[in-house]
Amino acid sequence: MIWLQVSTNRWFNTLPNDLRPGLQLLLLFLAVLWGLEILDLFLRGALDRFGIRPRQLSGLPGILLAPFLHGDLGHLAANTGPLAILGTLILFDGLNTLLIVTAVAWLVGGVGVWLLGRPRTNHLGASGLVFGYLGFLLLRGYFVQSPTAIAIAVLVGFLYGGALWGLLPLRRGRSWSGHLFGFIGGAIAARYLIDLQTWFGTGAQP
Repeated sequence: MIWLQVSTNRWFNTLPNDLRPGLQLLLLFLAVLWGLEILDLFLRGALDRFGIRPRQLSGLPGILLAPFLHGDLGHLAANTGPLAILGTLILFDGLNTLLIVTAVAWLVGGVGVWLLGRPRTNHLGASGLVFGYLGFLLLRGYFVQSPTAIAIAVLVGFLYGGALWGLLPLRRGRSWSGHLFGFIGGAIAARYLIDLQTWFGTGAQP
């Protein structure tokens, strides 16, 4: 255990200084997701009632809470890797970029599902954020015409292009509307990032 901690610290210290705070925050977010899902196991799924229930007043809190909740550990595990990888790629554009993309995908995804999601359903999980990150990274290169952003878009398309089928209602039990509106949120963030940075007072990224 001590050897693992020392090795982890050495690896972390090799990272650029401006990347470390964002990675710490991203890892903390993932730890919270896992902690809540383990707690929900002991509560026998009691937390799942706080998901998004389209067009129901009781489902409004789910706009903010649903990304923290998952149907089971397998559901969370499927989201953890993409959140970590795609979130880290966004961090190369700065921590405030990650925060803005997260906020826009979170809100657009949640509000979109609540307004237009299939009735009598309960939407849980951070997959809307995954698709928000995916939408941002795929489209950012098109909007800024930066060689780095274009290279990242090609890499992300190669790694996760197949996930775009999740934007369509092809499988029962999948929140395709959450995927779609999360992706739209990421696309909005990609298109209007500079305006959003100005609005949030974070300034332009180098």
